[in-house]
Amino acid sequence: MEIAYDLADHQARTSIVINSPLHVVTKEMIYMAMVLLGYLPVSVVDALVVLLAKLNYGDLSEHGIVRPKLGPMRLKAVTGRSSVIDVGTIEKIKKGEIEVVKGVTNIRGNVVEFADDKSYHYDAIVFATGFRTNPGKWLQDADSFLGEEGYPREKFPNHWKGRNDLYFVGFARSGLAGCSTDAQNAANDIARKRTDPYFSQRK
Repeated sequence: MEIAYDLADHQARTSIVINSPLHVVTKEMIYMAMVLLGYLPVSVVDALVVLLAKLNYGDLSEHGIVRPKLGPMRLKAVTGRSSVIDVGTIEKIKKGEIEVVKGVTNIRGNVVEFADDKSYHYDAIVFATGFRTNPGKWLQDADSFLGEEGYPREKFPNHWKGRNDLYFVGFARSGLAGCSTDAQNAANDIARKRTDPYFSQRK
């Protein structure tokens, strides 16, 4: 959505395709959520973030944006999908400066056809496809401890530690808060091994 905002800000007639439900939040909401996760259950934090998003943006379904059933933090933990940080795009959508269109069914040159049988001509098409983790392509014997999606087979909260002093930091699908917890766990485990006589004698 940030790309769409930048294009629209430069007077480009912009459309965005949203293929699945998503949470739209502000960076302040995400920061608040990460802090609160240290004190409250995920369900409570999610309920609070969703409430704030509703108060801030209202019902976005009339503009083609539907919220997922899972809360933003739980969704990140379960699927790895992050919430969309709004930089002003929603305001432009509400003003009609950016159009939300249904799924693409076909592309013929510069003409894009959509699921609602509409078609538009575009000067440029930008594919924002996200990313996938890929250690399975370069890490030896990765299949024994990584699943098909490239995440540890061990489930949360034991996902961060592998065999042979291999640590997985940032694979909790819980954003920066999950990365921080993973890093602390790995650091504590390394520190324990450095001071444990058993591990020291193995060097």
